Amino acid sequence: MMFWHAHDMSGWGWFGMSIGMVAFWALIITALVLVFRAANRPHEHTHTPTAAPTPQQILAERFARGEIDEEEYRRRLSALHSGPLPKT
Repeated sequence: MMFWHAHDMSGWGWFGMSIGMVAFWALIITALVLVFRAANRPHEHTHTPTAAPTPQQILAERFARGEIDEEEYRRRLSALHSGPLPKT
């Protein structure tokens, strides 16, 4: 007896099995690609916070925005570089 011919599977059965197999492998490959992409993506929560700007940087930004003029910028910059004022 030949078993491979006696399963009563019509052409639609073979077609359904073929479509099922293609869908199965497409699902497996898609899952692997998504896992690979997720593993290689940089994580947002590991972002290191930036340091607070220095007083010189804040002063330079204010000068660049036009909040203070050049004379006031130079006066304040020299005050920053000279150190703390003596207490009276």
